[in-house]
Amino acid sequence: MKLNIDIDLTPQEARDFLGLPDVTGLNAHLIDEMIKRVDANLAMIAPEELMKNWMMFGGAASEQFMKLLSAAASRGFGGGKP
Repeated sequence: MKLNIDIDLTPQEARDFLGLPDVTGLNAHLIDEMIKRVDANLAMIAPEELMKNWMMFGGAASEQFMKLLSAAASRGFGGGKP
């Protein structure tokens, strides 16, 4: 025996029938918070801001890299102790 029952309900009616909580207010709050955070972080995606952040580390990093290369070169050519 096969029995099919079709019930036409809206999602809200189904939640009410099953006793599930109404989370539409929480969902709206979470969406608003996500929009605020995305809007606040959009400035970091701007090319000027990205370059500013990269260049902040670039000078110190390139200086350290040059020190590393000079130390490796001096050891490789017998200028320092192994």
